[in-house]
Amino acid sequence: MPQSLSAVYLHLVFSTKDRQPFLQAPEVRQEMHAYLGGVSKSLDCPPVIVGGVEDHVHLLCRMARSVTQSDWVKEIKRVSSIWIKRRNPALAAFAWQAGFGVFSVSTSALERTSHYIASQEEHHKQRTFQDEYRTLLQKYGVAADERYVWD
Repeated sequence: MPQSLSAVYLHLVFSTKDRQPFLQAPEVRQEMHAYLGGVSKSLDCPPVIVGGVEDHVHLLCRMARSVTQSDWVKEIKRVSSIWIKRRNPALAAFAWQAGFGVFSVSTSALERTSHYIASQEEHHKQRTFQDEYRTLLQKYGVAADERYVWD
């Protein structure tokens, strides 16, 4: 076959360092989500949806064939950290956590996952980020040592 094709969707989740509410202001959060989506798109990983709340983000994207998961996340975090600090000097202490979670999403679950990400504000009126993340890890069968998850 002369052409290489791929349809791999990933749900990426990561928080701010120590879950600080750096993205508390709705306009900052919306701009950050748009920026994260733009960075992902520039890496040939077009976003389906980007969302989250004041202390963490979710990206649902179609992965490129030419970038690794770790390089994708590293670049998204790197450039968005630089951008937000330049955008708002009051956020000079902004940082993302070192780790991340990335989960595969089948095409049949894209709509459900998109709705889940779009409903983050409502969702987090009842659940903490830690509880949400534990549930995702459990759902996907990922064992994690909590001593190293919550930086």
